Amino acid sequence: MNTPKDLKYTKDHEWAKLQGGTALVGITDYAQEKLGSIVFTELPAAGKSFQKGQTVVTIDSVKAVAEVFAPFSGEVEAVNQALQDTPELINKDPYGEGWIFKMKVGNPAETAQLLSPEAYEAFVAEEETKG
Repeated sequence: MNTPKDLKYTKDHEWAKLQGGTALVGITDYAQEKLGSIVFTELPAAGKSFQKGQTVVTIDSVKAVAEVFAPFSGEVEAVNQALQDTPELINKDPYGEGWIFKMKVGNPAETAQLLSPEAYEAFVAEEETKG
């Protein structure tokens, strides 16, 4: 499992790359591996606001349909349009070309609740032993 050290994570298997008042968001390597081949993404419109925990994106894979949640409250500034034609970018490069949306941080205090890479790895390890 690849867990870049410069990102923050959620227990719903999203990652966030905080850059000032915005963040790129996607799903983790662990999540894309569990989903299998991704065949479709339903992306939000730029300018749409979400509360922390609300569904922002729906991902369809050969195994399941998964929801991507807002890791904090804010407004979607941009979406990765490349995913419309090539959703498998999420499988190939979940932390790079497979980013899903860019979000303006609405409540900076909520970003403090995101997990460090080490805490996320421990969470996944615990989840795997239960599973």
